[in-house]
Amino acid sequence: MSEVFAVRRSRLRDRCVAAGSAAALISRPANVRYLAGGAPPGAVLLLAPAGDSADELLCPTAPTGDPVDGRLDEQLRLTVLPVHGDDPAVAAAESAAGSGADALAVEENHLTVARHRALRTVAPGLRLTDLDGAVEQQRMVKDEDEIACLRIAAEITDQALGELLESILVGRTERHLALELERRLVDHGADGPAFPTSVATGPNAGRRRHRPSDRRVEEGDFLSVCLGANYRGYRCEIGRTFVIGTTPADWQIDLYDLVFAAQRAAREALLPGAGYRDVDRAARHLLDSAGYGEGLAPLTGHGVGLEIDEDPQLAPAAMGKLDACVPVTVEPGVHLPGRGGVRIDDTLVVRQEADGGPELLTITTKELLAL
Repeated sequence: MSEVFAVRRSRLRDRCVAAGSAAALISRPANVRYLAGGAPPGAVLLLAPAGDSADELLCPTAPTGDPVDGRLDEQLRLTVLPVHGDDPAVAAAESAAGSGADALAVEENHLTVARHRALRTVAPGLRLTDLDGAVEQQRMVKDEDEIACLRIAAEITDQALGELLESILVGRTERHLALELERRLVDHGADGPAFPTSVATGPNAGRRRHRPSDRRVEEGDFLSVCLGANYRGYRCEIGRTFVIGTTPADWQIDLYDLVFAAQRAAREALLPGAGYRDVDRAARHLLDSAGYGEGLAPLTGHGVGLEIDEDPQLAPAAMGKLDACVPVTVEPGVHLPGRGGVRIDDTLVVRQEADGGPELLTITTKELLAL
């Protein structure tokens, strides 16, 4: 794996050199992990100019070796700061200036104003430039090892959700069910949940990112859940909606069928070369035509990987086109105030039509089950 990380760093270094910066400072944890193999708490990565000394990982304390933090590339030079409380980013800037670099590319969107000011203070002769999302753009297209981790994360998530569906749900609270789902994720091999698990019942169902409450599940409720596993740093997402304890009412069937059709239309649009906004439009057009346009979420889906919400964004104004091997969610939903609603969410990988089209990672049934 060391070669993989070295190649990633080399690609970023080439981009920085082309933009006029021979060295780069990476401080966003997901980006550090992508380029270094691991991201101990507080660590930053300094990419040295080509031909200079090895790239350097600077840590405020010695790495513990916790597998949750990843496995560090052994080719990196590891520096543990001698004084507790010292800022690794400031130390990295001093190191870059000391090596003779005249410019340092930084992640401005991740640096606080105070931290940015501190970099200028310790290395006044160093010109700071912005990486402008270069690492995030590089992360969008995944290699097959990354996709394999996502596939396992999806399998774990499907297992946890499937077990919950076999248990008694009436009378239990949203909060209790969410905690049980997160425990089951870990039981099946996840490092933890990919994001806070959402369980929504009755009038709460269908709300995007609903925070579980003490409301208890009742017969006739819509129950919508959204969860995902974190496996070796890679995160997936699944969302499903069910009816509790009885035959669904006609309005529930109609609403479910509409959201299912919208989700299927967006999934079928996930092909290399498709515009981000076109995938969003495929789902949004159906829901808007049925009269639900006003309350729709601002996006239909998003990229996933080392973070649960990555580029690309599948939204009405999003610019850009999909590439093969980009994993994304497709998650349309409709919420009716006071009644509840439906959300259906899958994680897929964009594939060429010759390769079978979009690869569905989350396979729990999308049939409207009465539990």
